[in-house]
Amino acid sequence: MSTVLDPTVAVEPTKRPASPSNRPVEKERPPTWNRRRLIAAVAAALWLLTGVYIIGPDQQAVVTRFGEIVERRVLPGIHLTWPYPIAEVHKLKVLQRQRAFIGGAPADQPLGQVEPLASQFLTGDQNLINIRTVVQYSVATPDEYLFRAEDVGQAISAATEAELSRQISLRNVDDVLTTEKVAIQETVRLQAQQLVDQYGLGVVLSTVSIEYIAPPAETAASFRDVASARADSVRIINEAQGYANDLIPRARGEATKLLEESQAYRQRSVDEAQGDAARFAQLAAEYSRTPALTRSRLYLETMEEVLPRLKKTIVDSAGNLDMTIIRREPASSPSEATLPPPTTAFPPAP
Repeated sequence: MSTVLDPTVAVEPTKRPASPSNRPVEKERPPTWNRRRLIAAVAAALWLLTGVYIIGPDQQAVVTRFGEIVERRVLPGIHLTWPYPIAEVHKLKVLQRQRAFIGGAPADQPLGQVEPLASQFLTGDQNLINIRTVVQYSVATPDEYLFRAEDVGQAISAATEAELSRQISLRNVDDVLTTEKVAIQETVRLQAQQLVDQYGLGVVLSTVSIEYIAPPAETAASFRDVASARADSVRIINEAQGYANDLIPRARGEATKLLEESQAYRQRSVDEAQGDAARFAQLAAEYSRTPALTRSRLYLETMEEVLPRLKKTIVDSAGNLDMTIIRREPASSPSEATLPPPTTAFPPAP
């Protein structure tokens, strides 16, 4: 006997317990995904570290954020800011001296030489000379140095060249080549510094040095002759000045000596004249009292002065001689033995 199934009756299948092998298995993440996360974390850390920057002892910096200056002067040390490119740090060596050249390439380069057109300047007496100048400068205001001019060195060269041209045009060529070089350098530095300050370049001009100055090659020989003649003139003037400096003091000394000697002679003559006058006045007084005695004494004193080395015998007006007063002394020396015989002197009659 067969069994007929009713199609309207649903027959539920018998549920079997799920075996471990039939359970759903979670998918394991591949190792590349973890590596990417690590790389991303490292990159983020490095990006954040770009906000840490160090300024050296000889440096200063300017910080900009989205192109706007937020810190105009950052001093040496370790600092923190927004990472790049949100913020940018512009470092400058403010203690380093930079150079700008006028009239040619630097002399210490292999091809450094004077450029004929760029180095020609016109003097006040309408002469051309070639000049090469070096300007040394350093950064004073970092933000102005970075953002006020595209080429700061070119701007400094233009300002210095303009002032140098003006100073050269105020002087003769001989002065420029010989005595005015130092004055031109200092004046150009001061005036060019004023122009640079007006431009707001943020630099300080340290020195302006004229390294080469010479006339054009076509006239170099003539200029050398003029310079040689000028040097000879200066040498001769110096020699003459030295001779004058030696002669004038000696002449003044001799003049002072003669003046002092003349004053001494004058004083001595005056004293002698006053003494003679006083003596004459005394003799006149004596003569008025005893004329005969005074006249005889004066006569005898005069004879003593006129004949100092002769032995004299005095007799009176009548010719009487007192023989007892004659001394017969032997000659004590050869000079006395050769003396002439005694001289008889008669006093004047009263």
